[in-house]
Amino acid sequence: MKTFRLMSTLFFLFVLCLGIHAQQRLLGGDISLLPSYEEAGTVYRDEAGKAVAPLEYFKEEGWNAIRVRLFVEPDRASAEHKGEGVCQDLDYVMKLGQRIKKAGYQFMLDFHYSDTWADPGKQFMPYRWKNSGVASLPDSVYQYTRKSLEVMVKAGACPDLIQVGNEITNGMMWPAAKVEPLGKDNWDILVKLLESGAKACREVCPRAKIIIHTEKAGEWDKTKSYYNHLRQLDYDVIGLSYYPMWHKAVGVLGATLDSLAVNFPDKEVMIVETAAYYSHEKDQWAKSADQYSEFYPISTEGQRIFTHELVAELRRHANVTGLFWWFPEENACGNTVPEGWLNRGLFDNRTGKSLPAMKEFSGFIR
Repeated sequence: MKTFRLMSTLFFLFVLCLGIHAQQRLLGGDISLLPSYEEAGTVYRDEAGKAVAPLEYFKEEGWNAIRVRLFVEPDRASAEHKGEGVCQDLDYVMKLGQRIKKAGYQFMLDFHYSDTWADPGKQFMPYRWKNSGVASLPDSVYQYTRKSLEVMVKAGACPDLIQVGNEITNGMMWPAAKVEPLGKDNWDILVKLLESGAKACREVCPRAKIIIHTEKAGEWDKTKSYYNHLRQLDYDVIGLSYYPMWHKAVGVLGATLDSLAVNFPDKEVMIVETAAYYSHEKDQWAKSADQYSEFYPISTEGQRIFTHELVAELRRHANVTGLFWWFPEENACGNTVPEGWLNRGLFDNRTGKSLPAMKEFSGFIR
């Protein structure tokens, strides 16, 4: 009997892996600032210097999906955050979503549930809910998510993938739903918020895949503990951020992906954010010219090598079905849209030309 059960379990896992492997891999980027660059007259160029239309060019490079962030009321963001690119309200995202769908891409919508940046270091409560009681927050999330998606669907911009929260390893809508991956406090309210968001997604966009996004790709104990808390949650994809300057070497990511396949075999995994520096020129946040060079040189070649190694590692894992570059559209050639240069995009800030990492990135699905 034990042998039969073991064989049955192995057969189930084999069939499951076949199903995941057969799914279409998604390759793309978060281009949330592209309309702002286009409005400023920014010119994008291929590696040879020929001017290109970004959405068409990405298609030529094999991309089949695009990610866009959505803030609740970005007009309420600080001047500093607006200068960094916080402007994506519902109308902005709806219009960009229409273009994405018309161009034939799969569309990933990233709900931030914040008026500004939401990440491991900050998850601000939206202004409209600041004075709400904790008990009312799940319904507020449900109503907001549902109404936003109804607008998108009516406009012909129904998302194919939906993130319920952005980098929410430490929770969301602080302080009400602030958590620690290895802690116990506030998990009940966080799960209720996620359940409410997921419920609205299922009702309005029943075919969309729901993503829960965290950023501890290099720390398996925290990643495992986090998703263990969500065993009963209705979602489809474990979304991870992976940046070499913060999340250790590619091999560490590989170990996490192996462990996810064993511990969460029914979930797809997507790297929904990645990027690497090619320069620190005009980078107001860099402390030195070689900061974050522990694993890869800060150069176009260093960025290319990172991308090559990342793609090679991800292709090893049948459970990994998506890869997205964060802010690939950064291009200060002619017009600087956000204040300061990040130098982590896929176009050279000086020339506007596509960087060598672009070709390596395409290897994920080619």
